[in-house]
Order: sequence, then structure tokens, then C-alpha cells
Amino acid sequence: MKKVKSYTQTAKGFTVIAHRGASFYAPENTMSAFEIAHQMKADMIELDVLLSKDNVPVILHDSSLRGTTNGRGLAEDYTLEELKKLDAGLWFSEKYSGEEIPTLEEVLRWAKGKISLNIEIKTEAVSDNYKAGIEFYCIELVRKHEMEEHVVFSSFDFRSVMHLKNNAPEISTSMLYDKRWPFKKNPMDLITMYGADGFNADWRRVNGREIDQIKQNGYDIWVFTVNKEKTMKKLIRRGVTGIFTDRPDLLRQVVLEEEGAL
Repeated sequence: MKKVKSYTQTAKGFTVIAHRGASFYAPENTMSAFEIAHQMKADMIELDVLLSKDNVPVILHDSSLRGTTNGRGLAEDYTLEELKKLDAGLWFSEKYSGEEIPTLEEVLRWAKGKISLNIEIKTEAVSDNYKAGIEFYCIELVRKHEMEEHVVFSSFDFRSVMHLKNNAPEISTSMLYDKRWPFKKNPMDLITMYGADGFNADWRRVNGREIDQIKQNGYDIWVFTVNKEKTMKKLIRRGVTGIFTDRPDLLRQVVLEEEGAL
């Protein structure tokens, strides 16, 4: 089992994870959102990666460009040069007009020495053939920027988890899990089956017994996406080791208060 290293730690054994950056305050998956998350002293930034037409890993949650840019169609049909011409901030507010879609390399270069990254590999970019999929390009970039110890890869596509473990065992991996899927296996069985180093789940889809089992076996259990103080407190007391949030400043405050109370 390999655990990602944090440059900072809000509290012992707990990780404040900025979901797509500080996306309550700035357009998701942009450098502005990442900068704000760092300023708010998040321990880690979660971001989503897809491939451009010319096989460059870019930071986007959806394959469709319509929701968070002024583009149309799918990201995979655009070259990086074409994607860079799109506006990824105006949908959020005029303040962020002109914000570009970042590349993974740009984020890695910026994050080194500052903050750890949780890189979600989107299913749309995963292939049965490792070298034809996104993991190959992402691993090359992480190694190039010597961020192996400060990156964790995650994916809902378990083929991706296997590709990553087989080809980059030095980099941490976490499984993304939705209990509604018909796996008929509990979280700990899935971790063992796919050789993952951690477990990420919707906070509403994992129960206290499963949290305890994962922790007792030495794995991290991180839950998403929580923006309400009351829910944050409940989950911290339940024993999760990290929370994804659009409001890392609020979560950090809650964690520190809870740590003092425990």
C-alpha cells in the first residue's frame, strides 16, 4: 500500500481536498480555482483529466464543452491549440472571463512544491489498450515533473486503476465507488481485487461499518462532495480520513475545530 504525501496537513490523519479547486469561489478546474484552494490551505486539489484530439491531457470534468466553456461539441474533437482559444471562466462570472482550460502539465508545474493532486481519470478517455489511453500520457507527465509521491490517481473505470497499478506502481491509486453499481462486492473486497491504495466514495453511499473496515486495514477513506458544515462534522466524527469539498476554507475550519474538541 502506497500513500500519497501531502506538502501540508490540516490535521493528523485527515486530508482537506479542494473539489475541482475551490470551485465554490471560482470556475471549476481552472488555475484560478486551484490558486484560491492553495491560498485557503487545502491539503490537496482534485481535478479531472480528459484527452484532447492531439492526445494532450487537459483539465475538464465533462467531455462536452457546453457546460463550462463557450465551446460546442466534445473536447476529444479539439486540438490543444483550439481548446486554448475557448473561454472557461465566463460561464461562472465576468470576473473570470478569458480563463483558459489548463493542461495537466501546467498544473503539475504549478503544484510542485506547493500542493498534492488527486487526478481523476475520466472514463471517456480510458481504453482497453494502456498505450492508447490517457493513463500513459498522465504517467509520463507526473514522472517528468517528479510528482510521483504527491499525486494520487483515481477513476470510476476500474480498467484505469489496473493500468495505473501495472505501469506506475510507485504512484498511489484510489478507487472511485458508487454503491448503486451492481458489483455485489463490498469496498474492502474491491480494494483488494484491484490493488488500490485508497477508496473514494459518495458520502451517502458508504456506511459506518464499511468506513471502519477500510480504516482498520490501513487504507484512506475519502468522501465526496460535501459543502455543508453539519455534514462535514458528522462525517469527521464517523471516521472518514478526507473530504472533497468546493469550500476548502470552511472544511479546514471545521476540521481544526473538531480536532480541538476530540
